[in-house]
Amino acid sequence: MVWLAWTATARGDAPRPGRAPARVTPARKLEGSIMPFLGKPRFESQRLFGSGRFPNVVVASDGGVLAFWDGVVVRRSEDGGRTWGAPTEVGKGFMGGGVTVDLLVGDVLAFVEERHPPAPWTLYRSRDHGRTWRPEAANIRPGRSGNVPSMHMNEHGITLIRGADRGRLIRASRWYAGKNDEEHHPQHYTDAIYSDDGGRTWRASEPFPAMGTGEAAVAELSDGRLYCNSRRHWAPPGVNARRRWTASSTDGGRTWGGLAMCEALPDGDQDRDYGLMGGLVRLPVEGRDVLLFSNIASASGRKNGMVWASFDGGGTWPVRQGVTPGAFAYSSMDAGRPGGAAEGWVYLLFEDDRGGSVARFNLSWVVDGELTGDGVVPSWAGRSR
Repeated sequence: MVWLAWTATARGDAPRPGRAPARVTPARKLEGSIMPFLGKPRFESQRLFGSGRFPNVVVASDGGVLAFWDGVVVRRSEDGGRTWGAPTEVGKGFMGGGVTVDLLVGDVLAFVEERHPPAPWTLYRSRDHGRTWRPEAANIRPGRSGNVPSMHMNEHGITLIRGADRGRLIRASRWYAGKNDEEHHPQHYTDAIYSDDGGRTWRASEPFPAMGTGEAAVAELSDGRLYCNSRRHWAPPGVNARRRWTASSTDGGRTWGGLAMCEALPDGDQDRDYGLMGGLVRLPVEGRDVLLFSNIASASGRKNGMVWASFDGGGTWPVRQGVTPGAFAYSSMDAGRPGGAAEGWVYLLFEDDRGGSVARFNLSWVVDGELTGDGVVPSWAGRSR
């Protein structure tokens, strides 16, 4: 099992201010067996929000499930997603996405922008697993590009739990080049911001190695590499902008390389070069790199939501399962860690035609879906047909 223990000088190159040892040992295991995610296929869905858009879903350190929405509110479930509390305001403004659970101390961090970016932002922190929120001072330092990125609209962030940068908070971000109009798209790019002091200061990474990108997701693999999967709404002539593009980092998210198009994963409806925010999660399973990705399989229109599974850290995506044939747009995913009511469940918060719905399911439900021909489902994943 993977446990995370930490001291304020765990990295030799810099201290971590404000990290009292009493607050940095998680009460729960961070990774466990795959068995809670297997068994009889399970899937259920319910509507959480009657209007609005822009989802992020995370599982807090105490096992509570947090569904973030719109401008900006959160609903919390304390029974693994069966029932949900009333909406609580995080902060007034525009959803920044990238909600991040600090696995060292249990805090939850959320960015709220004043309007559609580029725009000023405020960082909100919850010290009680998403029940209450307070704004706090923070700053983002530019990377070597000199650009300070915007937050909207990216998949949830993560805490690194391996290697020299363990404890780092990192979330995808983006550079708008001044505006979101089409003529600016060739200058847009995905990047990430990361913090080594619990979210007080952040630094922008080097750009994702493809222009026209934005709205991305990051996962840490079992060997410590970071996998980044990005939407792309522009590409130069002869380059396909209608599939997902990926890159990786071997230095904790400072730089990105190994750019590749993922033919198996569509990026939105396939009749236009505009892409669609997707959800991504690596299941918290020791020694396995099971990734799940959500988007649509649609020739035209934002509909037919799907979940894809990879068993080799994003190298191949051999199976997919349908969530709904109806309206499906932006989506976000997270999974429960060992212990508590969320263990063994995957959570998918997505935009539908009337607001926002949340689904919860296990890996067996995904594995019993449609084979894609891109790789094979391993025998340990328990496919029943």
